[in-house]
Amino acid sequence: DAAKASASAAPADSLGDAIFTGRRDAAATLAAELLQTREPLDLIEREIVPALDRVGVGFEAGTVYLPQLLMSAEAAGAAFEEVRKVMRAAGAAATKCKVVLATVRGDIHDIGKNIVHLLLENYGFRVIDLGRDVPPETVLETARREGAPLVGLSALMTTTLPAMAQTVALLHRELPGCRVMVGGAVLTPAYAETIGADAYGRDAMEAVRYAESVFSQLKIHN
Repeated sequence: DAAKASASAAPADSLGDAIFTGRRDAAATLAAELLQTREPLDLIEREIVPALDRVGVGFEAGTVYLPQLLMSAEAAGAAFEEVRKVMRAAGAAATKCKVVLATVRGDIHDIGKNIVHLLLENYGFRVIDLGRDVPPETVLETARREGAPLVGLSALMTTTLPAMAQTVALLHRELPGCRVMVGGAVLTPAYAETIGADAYGRDAMEAVRYAESVFSQLKIHN
């Protein structure tokens, strides 16, 4: 609509500001410019993720409302697409184990998951990304069919944490050999432990490090 178009076209002082205020076109332009002199991972860790964290904190505190949250997600997605172009051009071949990723049932936010997806691919993992709002049964069926030793679950909203807990419980009951890693703006290490997750991914690089450890264990046992 007109409001979204004007917001997308408005100038922004920084990439973080463009994302926070939902300026999609400005975010894409700024990201493309910054990638000429900065590494993709640096842009993710120092610009995109902090801006999303700021939006998430504001949403939980009631100072950021759903329309801004969604526009910020679009702006981050536009910036991330520029990062994706650069990283995929230099991507690694898939030589490691499969990892199933999903944003849990009821949750429509997937920027963080998408960052994990891209980094895992660039570290040689074969990623099966189920997208957003994924029922526990779908995660289980996919992990079983693909023989994936690791599942990564994401949630941004407190209202969808029960769905994450249900998914973790189902995987552990039906696929006890499969490791489950969880992450997202509303999660804490304590909550991850409470719901029985095998690992808590504080950020995308931590998720990659845990995937590497799972793959290393697989090589030892095989």
